[in-house]
Amino acid sequence: MERILSRYIPDQAVAPVFELIKTFGVHLKVVDERTTRHGDYRRMPDGTHQITVNTNLNTYRFLITLIHEIAHLVAFKKFGRSIKPHGREWKHTFQQLMLPFIRPEIFPSKLLPLIARHFKNPKASSDTDALLSIALKEYDPDNDKYYIFEIPVGSVFRIYNGKIFKKGNKRIKRYECIEQKTQRVYLFQPNAEVELIS
Repeated sequence: MERILSRYIPDQAVAPVFELIKTFGVHLKVVDERTTRHGDYRRMPDGTHQITVNTNLNTYRFLITLIHEIAHLVAFKKFGRSIKPHGREWKHTFQQLMLPFIRPEIFPSKLLPLIARHFKNPKASSDTDALLSIALKEYDPDNDKYYIFEIPVGSVFRIYNGKIFKKGNKRIKRYECIEQKTQRVYLFQPNAEVELIS
């Protein structure tokens, strides 16, 4: 298991993550990319704990996602299943589990302040923290996608499911974009990744 982990997370994180996996009886599966989520935690009918993480994540995002999902498991064990999935019990658990990893031997120094800021009040997804998401993307392999905030107003773009939109104005934090087929308005996070058409 440690050899497998070393393919997906920074070397200095392998031993402590392996300890967490053993301690909490995690069955870890690395799965093909899912566009709607980076990872998932499930308590299986036989009582075992399965965590899935997408194979396409860079090592830093993979580590954050894995600890995020382990935090669900630990929070449910500690506080019961009636808690909110991303409520204060989960946030506190995620912070506690992540703290030992927020150090320069594991994360590049330019990511550390953004990670530290994010973990003061962690969100349901690191993607909703635009600054952290953009910084993490620098460690992804190159692709032909752009962030919404990078493209000019009026640009036409395609999203993962093939739908085509035209970028509109910014409304507080998110961008209003019009789906070309239905003319309905949707709000996009500034760091949503899209394929530019024109």
